[in-house]
Amino acid sequence: MKTKLKFIDLFAGLGGIRLGFEQACGERGIDTECVLTSEIKPYAIQTLKHNYEHDNFVGDIFQVKNEDIPPFDFLFGGFPCQPFSAGGKRNGFADTRGTLFFEIERILKYHQPQGFILENVEGLVKHDLENKYDEIGRTLNTILYKLEEELGYQVSWKVLDSVNFGVPQSRKRVFIVGTKHEKVSLDGFEPTFKVLNDILERGKPTMNTDFTRKLLSHFDIKELYGKSIKDKRGGDNNIHSWDIGIKGTCTKDQINLLNKLFKERRKKQWASEIGIDWMDGMPLTLEQIASFFPMNNLFEQVDLQALLDDLVEKGYIKFEHPKKLVTNVTENGTITERVYDETKPKGYNIVTGKLSFEINKILSPFDIAPTLVATDMVKIAVPDGKGLRRLTIREGLRLFGYPESYEIPLKESHAFDLLGNTVVVPVIKAIAERVLDAVEGVALVIDKEHDLASQVSLFKV
Repeated sequence: MKTKLKFIDLFAGLGGIRLGFEQACGERGIDTECVLTSEIKPYAIQTLKHNYEHDNFVGDIFQVKNEDIPPFDFLFGGFPCQPFSAGGKRNGFADTRGTLFFEIERILKYHQPQGFILENVEGLVKHDLENKYDEIGRTLNTILYKLEEELGYQVSWKVLDSVNFGVPQSRKRVFIVGTKHEKVSLDGFEPTFKVLNDILERGKPTMNTDFTRKLLSHFDIKELYGKSIKDKRGGDNNIHSWDIGIKGTCTKDQINLLNKLFKERRKKQWASEIGIDWMDGMPLTLEQIASFFPMNNLFEQVDLQALLDDLVEKGYIKFEHPKKLVTNVTENGTITERVYDETKPKGYNIVTGKLSFEINKILSPFDIAPTLVATDMVKIAVPDGKGLRRLTIREGLRLFGYPESYEIPLKESHAFDLLGNTVVVPVIKAIAERVLDAVEGVALVIDKEHDLASQVSLFKV
């Protein structure tokens, strides 16, 4: 009979690591069994139970004792990366005690499974750098040391980008993979590519709001492909609120003035003139603005003060004091912050706000999506016919490589929160195939009747 590989799925989320591993095993005719799933977020639990059968579902892994976990062959964990202490036992390595990685470490140490697949954000690689030119920081160094030196695994790690694995999203994540038998190569994957058109649905209801009506009254739908909408840095692919009159119609002179002020307020010369430490976006006085914005054009006199007053009233700019750096020493350490310096004259500054508009990014069907995170997935729009709409949950699932049979039975905000924190399934499947190559012929089987371990072939029939 065929060998059955058993695994545990920690910090399971949508179960993406499990799914990719099961897909890889299924193509080789290998049976699998999830002997424990751990997840604490209520709507993640709801989704997991909707898509999988669970005989052993637990909540907080901190509360699960080692001896209560059934024997297993592989551990999966997209563990959250909490801050690590800079003090450690070995050459200043960060101590992992009390963190979520420690829960993985103590389970591996007790059960000694065949291997594991761990996933985390790219920032883990250089978290807590000792020297700025180091390849990796002390946090990852500590994790690798514990997995290799203390637990005896052959460990590989690499940052992989999902765009090379057949999904139209650039999503870089670090993967840490280990087995008891040999190092798993994470190099040389055959790249496959898709664009958004390959996953978009068609004919869905489009948005019909004051915001989208103003946007489409100023731009043709194709002109919006790949555009961001924000009153911050941008470039050619950025549309500002004043370009489409979100807060009120702007004259040509006002648009020119805002575009000029938007760039000028970042120049360091003004900090020196004002007498403050430079910051990225400083209020400029009427006299300073007059030095770079012409007071008249070929046809009419421009009243700069009137233009500015009107823009303040509409809410595009604000009239405020510049800010100075203030350092305070507290019992928790030194805190540096910016506060208004009322000894300096007031000036005019652009009003900016994070995620302040209904849409902050319009994806091009002929391109890929940027890294999708929970906080802004609801602010992304896609073209559909001559209109714009939000991503559907199904499109979100496709952007992470989930099969059509997978469902998220939740409202969009909860679904996108889960998707923004999940793994890309085809990346996991590709890694799992390498893991199976490494352990082929040496899967550990537990004889429950006799409590006896033996080595058998994965493919023995």
